[in-house]
Amino acid sequence: MSTTEMQDLQRTIGHLRQCVGSLRSRYGDAVAVQRLSNDLERLDIDARDLAERPPVEVHAHSGERIQVPNEPYDESLFRGSDVDDEGLGGLHGDR
Repeated sequence: MSTTEMQDLQRTIGHLRQCVGSLRSRYGDAVAVQRLSNDLERLDIDARDLAERPPVEVHAHSGERIQVPNEPYDESLFRGSDVDDEGLGGLHGDR
C-alpha cells in the first residue's frame, strides 16, 4: 500500500472518528453507537497492522482472452425436441 493510500485511510478513519463522536454526543451510549465505535477501533487496529506488516501484493492475472464473435449463433444449434435456448428464457416453440 502506498504512502498516499495509507494517508487517505488514516484521514478517513479520523473523519469517521469525528462522526461517531458526534453521534455519541447526540445519542449517548446507544447500542448502535457502541457497535460503530467498536467497528471504528477495529478499523484503526487493522490499518495499523497493515502499515506495520504489509502483505505481499497480489498482481491480477488476466489469463487467456477468448474472442466472442458478435454474429448470431447458427440457428440449427437450437433445433430439436430436447434443446432449450436458456439465454432466451426457455423453449419458445417456432422461431
